Amino acid sequence: MTATASPAGRVWLFNALATVLLWGVWGAFSGLSPAHGFPETLVYCVWALTMIPPAIVILSQAGWKLDRSPRAIAYGAAVGLLGAGGQMVLFYAVTRGPAYLIFPIISLSPVVTIALSFLFMGERTGRLGALGIMLALLALPTFDFAPGGGGAGGGAAWLIPALVVMGCWGVQAYFMKSANHIMSAESIFFYMMLTGLLLIPIAYAMTDFSRPINLGADGPWLAAGIQLLNAIGALTLVFAFRYGKAIIVAPLANAGAPLATALISLAVLGVVPGSLKIVGIVLALTASLLLAIEPDAADDVIEGQAQTV
Repeated sequence: MTATASPAGRVWLFNALATVLLWGVWGAFSGLSPAHGFPETLVYCVWALTMIPPAIVILSQAGWKLDRSPRAIAYGAAVGLLGAGGQMVLFYAVTRGPAYLIFPIISLSPVVTIALSFLFMGERTGRLGALGIMLALLALPTFDFAPGGGGAGGGAAWLIPALVVMGCWGVQAYFMKSANHIMSAESIFFYMMLTGLLLIPIAYAMTDFSRPINLGADGPWLAAGIQLLNAIGALTLVFAFRYGKAIIVAPLANAGAPLATALISLAVLGVVPGSLKIVGIVLALTASLLLAIEPDAADDVIEGQAQTV
């Protein structure tokens, strides 16, 4: 089938900024339910369930049209499993190594996305976009670098899983963009939701039930409200990749979200960032501005079950 292209305008930017805001708020408050005694493994289970409402809403708006070709299912499953599978590996990594070293590594996942998009999709950007990408990549590790914030892990026990998560999420973003060329964004998100649900038994099995678990309002219900922001942010990210270049969207979302988290934490929670994070905030603000005004950031909209990437 021949693809029909039309200008994407700034739809990609609206969705990318929505992701930044939603994930920023989510990041600022995501630690509340675990701090109140609701394990992170069960938080994953709640997150997977919160993917259901936005999936139903967006699919209903599309007239319940779900791409069911083997290729579409394969792409959707790849996007979902890479994202949810990366989260599973992250649970393993943070129990064996220092979070202040693990998360800066993971935050560099846009490097993988940019490389794949450059090599296999031929995506390019102008000077402003290139400078914005560079500043975003420089900013990313600073948001999660907090010396003394975790125990000293032992070598490959945490380093290899951290690299695996970085690779999973970097490749996921590439496939998210690629999938938009052969299937609808609504279908992509539906399969993301489905694969997330399929991994619930693994997260449940990883839960340490020997410890007390808070099942009150500030446990699963608080987690649900916070994780719903994550789920809706994932939806807007899918649309950001549909209308924008992956080489632009990935660093904007991955630098902008922790920037928003830092600013919200500063304003609402009274958390004062260290000097390194302040440098990251400045870099991310500059990068976000450059990426937002980059004239070549919008991609062509691909209508229907279109072309092969």
